[in-house]
Amino acid sequence: MSAARVARLLDGVFPAKRIKAVLKHYSGMVEDYLNENWEDSLAKAGKFVEATLKTLAIRCGVPLGKGQAFKVDTVINALAGLSKGTVDDSIRLTIPRACRFTYDIASNRGGRHDPDEIDPNHMDANVVVNVSAWILAELIRYAQKGAIDPNKTKQLVESLISKKYPFIEEIDGRVYVHLRKKSAVNVALVILERLHPQRIGKKELVAALEHNGYSTKNAQTALSRTQHLVDNDGNDQIRLLAPGLKKAEKILKTSVEAIA
Repeated sequence: MSAARVARLLDGVFPAKRIKAVLKHYSGMVEDYLNENWEDSLAKAGKFVEATLKTLAIRCGVPLGKGQAFKVDTVINALAGLSKGTVDDSIRLTIPRACRFTYDIASNRGGRHDPDEIDPNHMDANVVVNVSAWILAELIRYAQKGAIDPNKTKQLVESLISKKYPFIEEIDGRVYVHLRKKSAVNVALVILERLHPQRIGKKELVAALEHNGYSTKNAQTALSRTQHLVDNDGNDQIRLLAPGLKKAEKILKTSVEAIA
């Protein structure tokens, strides 16, 4: 799912300008994380928190300090000081507390550690990215309260934390896989990995393989050869199991190394 779709889910509840900044820093944080640039990821997490708190403050009518006058703790305390019941407790307390935790890790540890100790940046970035994903999911849940299933919200956010590869593109919902040495089985696994944790119908997957140049017969054969790697919900809606994810990641990693 694109950041533009997330923006549409948040539009009308939060100011568009602020949401644009939130998603910009979130995407940058995830991109650095996936590229193992831990310190850069942490730095962008701090900016994500600042953008999120500014968004909440404007939503709740809390005054913002301009420039260097803006302080994370000041905004968090101001939100907590709002009268109970005037705004949702998620906006008033829960999200700001998660922001404080994230900001503390991003700002107070970051690259500042002794050179002879175990580098904490990987662990820090891991927890910060996941808490940030929760924060974004909570913003979507609040904005779409009663209009979207909580599990769908989780899937929407998880789809934003996905590796981007130069040989995969999506056009109007159709996924194209441009592997150098590809088989219908490999393409099927890559498509399933891209969609994970969402499910796809077997018929839809066959159609996706046909878009990638395979005959219906070859596509159906590929599905039969991957059935031990997927979970079927009983209605022919499938998603990859852990062994399938591992195999798909290996295919992707090999392809990345081939063009590096």
